[in-house]
Amino acid sequence: MKGVTTDKRLLRRRVFEEVARLAYENGGPEELDALPYKIVPLTEEPFRDTLYLERAIAGERVRAAMGMSLRPIDKYTPTSYGSDLSMIGEKYYEPPLIDIIKIACNRCPEKRVIVTDACQGCLEHPCKEICPKDCISIVNGRSVIDQEKCIKCGRCMTACSYSAIIKQERPCSKACGVGAIHSDEHGHAEIDQDKCVSCGMCLASCPFAAIVDKGQIYQVIRAMEEGADVYAIIAPAIAGQFGKSLTDTKMLEAFGILGFKDVAEVAVGADLCTIEEAEHFLREVPEHLPFMGTSCCPAWSIMAKKNFPEYAETISMALTPMVLTARLIKKRNPGCKVCFIGPCLSKKNEASRRTVKSFVDFTLTFEEVAGMFAAKNVDFDALEEKEPLRKASSDGYGFARSGGVAQAVVNHIHKTHPDREVKVARAEGLAECKKMMMLAKAGKYDGYLLEGMACPGGCIGGAGTMLPLQKADYHLGVSQEEAGIENSIDSQFADWLPTVENLEKEYFEAEAAVNKN
Repeated sequence: MKGVTTDKRLLRRRVFEEVARLAYENGGPEELDALPYKIVPLTEEPFRDTLYLERAIAGERVRAAMGMSLRPIDKYTPTSYGSDLSMIGEKYYEPPLIDIIKIACNRCPEKRVIVTDACQGCLEHPCKEICPKDCISIVNGRSVIDQEKCIKCGRCMTACSYSAIIKQERPCSKACGVGAIHSDEHGHAEIDQDKCVSCGMCLASCPFAAIVDKGQIYQVIRAMEEGADVYAIIAPAIAGQFGKSLTDTKMLEAFGILGFKDVAEVAVGADLCTIEEAEHFLREVPEHLPFMGTSCCPAWSIMAKKNFPEYAETISMALTPMVLTARLIKKRNPGCKVCFIGPCLSKKNEASRRTVKSFVDFTLTFEEVAGMFAAKNVDFDALEEKEPLRKASSDGYGFARSGGVAQAVVNHIHKTHPDREVKVARAEGLAECKKMMMLAKAGKYDGYLLEGMACPGGCIGGAGTMLPLQKADYHLGVSQEEAGIENSIDSQFADWLPTVENLEKEYFEAEAAVNKN
């Protein structure tokens, strides 16, 4: 539940804060073993049944935040086991990115239709009469469902005048748009990593905080503390995420306190991506491709290519805003390191690819960075107003909202080719994205530009965000209104396009070499 300090969010924040503090203080394995005791102190009521269980779970969360694998549950292993390989400034997470802490899992039922206490034992019993499988009986005047016979059609739910019958489903499984979550032999949730695209919606939906993603908080801080020039590139979805006090004119100082050399906007990369995707669309559709899908959301892109391999080439070849921004910074600052800061877990997956990780060294979510600010006791109100960070176009910032990528491309095409009509179809949430691709496969979207976003509302609804969707959308709108220009083609960075074209050539040559090997 975003925007509310629930126990789940408090636990996550404590973990990120303590791991960040450990890194700033250059703590070693011994301090790492002590973190669960700091996160779950004796003076407070544990979130779960016992103090010991809560600390064991906290230990797993600490390991994940350090980028390490979860411990086996059948033998003793200290929290710090294997940490010597992670307590350095050069370390990517150990796959898989997203995993289940089995001892924290509630073993929720997969899917069931049940009668609640709201049943009034009415005379009509419409639920029983309408059931196609005769699985409802009346016991002591109340409806009872035979779960062995029930096919979960929901007709009894619709028939009940009191809404006394409900369908329960495992929240993580319900949130997964690619059907990657099932139950193991003990009823715990389990992720099919071959299907998972790391969108993180399961993590966001689990009310027991049993699902974790692996991070690089410790590693990015150690790199900065050891003297590396680390540049922060910030996704446009940052608008409002850290409250009203962290304004655009305070970003440079705030991230400087954390240790970053400088800050750049990924919205600048979005402007360049817009121009590239527009050119790709004009060049390829419909002459060479029946339709074209946007490239910026890695979870959507991976899902489309996994489930519809015959249409893999229809996903735009334009580099994502994150990759474009990172490569441009490294081109201008040889030897530096780049840390992407955004709302998305799947960006961690994208950054770990062999052809990307030499340019994007670290990836953090807004929620993880909030832990860093807490560890450093940064008071946004006390910061001085300095040079504004905002330099991109309104369309570039709009990439963070569902529909924004397609709209930016359409705006660009209308300005450069006013006679060209561009039809658009878009979807948010991977289940809807899959439906959109099925319709495209059936020929319903020939000539269209397809925009897919894995998260509800787009990037502003990502698993690493902290604001409710409505508030995040409002603050993003403010960023767009305050932008000096509207269209990406008018961006002051448009003259970087020749550099971008060279970067794309280098990227695809590297990609071909990786695929060959």
